[in-house]
Amino acid sequence: MDELLDPSGAPRPLANAVMELIARLGEGELRERQELAELDIRTMGITFTVYSDGQNIDRSWPFDIIPRVIEGAEWDRISLGLQQRLVALNRFIDDLYNDQRIIADGVFPGDLLDASVNYRPQLRGTSPKYGVWAHISGSDLVRDDDGQMYVLEDNLRVPSGVSYVIENRGVAKRAFAELFARQRIRPVDGYTDELNRLLTSLAPDGCDDPQIAVLTPGIFNSAYFEHSFLAERMGAELVEGADLVVDDDDCVYMKTIEGLERVDVIYRRIDDLFLDPEVFREDSMLGVPGLIRAWRAGKVALANAPGAGVADDKVVYAWVPDIIRYYLDEEPIVPNVPTYRTMYEDERRHVIENIGDLVVKPANESGGYGILIGNRATKDELDDAIRAIEADPRNWVAQPILSLSTVPTLVDEGVEPRHVDLRPFILTGEHSYVTPGGLTRVALPKDSLIVNSSQGGGSKDTWIVDGSYGSTYDPSPPDTPHRPGEPTQTQWQDES
Repeated sequence: MDELLDPSGAPRPLANAVMELIARLGEGELRERQELAELDIRTMGITFTVYSDGQNIDRSWPFDIIPRVIEGAEWDRISLGLQQRLVALNRFIDDLYNDQRIIADGVFPGDLLDASVNYRPQLRGTSPKYGVWAHISGSDLVRDDDGQMYVLEDNLRVPSGVSYVIENRGVAKRAFAELFARQRIRPVDGYTDELNRLLTSLAPDGCDDPQIAVLTPGIFNSAYFEHSFLAERMGAELVEGADLVVDDDDCVYMKTIEGLERVDVIYRRIDDLFLDPEVFREDSMLGVPGLIRAWRAGKVALANAPGAGVADDKVVYAWVPDIIRYYLDEEPIVPNVPTYRTMYEDERRHVIENIGDLVVKPANESGGYGILIGNRATKDELDDAIRAIEADPRNWVAQPILSLSTVPTLVDEGVEPRHVDLRPFILTGEHSYVTPGGLTRVALPKDSLIVNSSQGGGSKDTWIVDGSYGSTYDPSPPDTPHRPGEPTQTQWQDES
């Protein structure tokens, strides 16, 4: 299904304004605006790093000028579903590191936990503030032919991409200023304020004005642009492991030219195993010796908490509906994609017998790596996948091949449909927040289902549009009077 066009090729009601303007502009002017958008991106230095080609160089962020449009009422339901999901997942993580009631009650298999590569037994008996481990999450959503949005996977360790959500919006506003003047498009730039509010709330008790730091592996990390972007937007310090030290009282300090300065909250962008050589990898040069000791003593907050990745596992994902029912006594608002667990013999047999009709995924890879799409694989690739499943059944899951929705995209051949997914970002603490929309990733090669930028994917701005106001493009100014209590156009568009 195409999200902006109906089967006859006519614009869907919510996409009228976008598609009418594109038709009015024609391909020539649309390409001129695309080129200006790309110049904008280069000028602002919006980049990402690709390691897979062996060059490890920064590249300009890939952006397609045609937005994705989602109706506000649908998004409100999705937002509630994502908040529900993260509340349940955090209760699940906290339970696993403490009482393990869900295992004792037979809802979640204990042997699955024993085989988890992201479970950190060193942290047993720990419970962070509010019982929240995954403070910043990025759940990947897809829409199938039935029009339903599904959660494809959860990213609970150090999810990236939110900086591009904000930067994409700035570029889109300059490219399509006339559309932003006519539509109620929910703003996204409030994210950094919400993130700052969340991190501030995690500070140790009695700390009213906490010092917040973003801990980065350094300039060679693929997400370094985002680390520096978020630190700057929040007014936080951007630090590397060598910039921090833990004293004998388990307090964390930052080295400055004026001496040591206390750090109260760390938004860490370093993987668990590199955080603290006293607890995890002894050879880590990225982390801070004693950091886990300080965190467990309550002298510093870490977001996300180490160990949150135990629920960021494509096998654990299959249990999330049961996890929601167990901890919240509610049905999931946003469903999972049906998932076969090859650790069970009957499901493994089904996967092997039908592998050509399934997507096979390793449990803990990310970035689209290791995925096999059955109907596009060679016989040798299918045979290799079967052998890998039989050798390590715990490490694999399989799902039906979804017909991912498409959105019109400007490519070399013109405006054509391309498959998309969506990564909204969820903040969880004392309160919850979901970005209005998120990072729409688009598979630029024709018929491709791989949207990751590291494998040739691009991105789009995602517009959450409220009501029918401005659903048709009109270059004349609006004459609808403002009603008391209703956000003005300026309020809807305030994204400086």
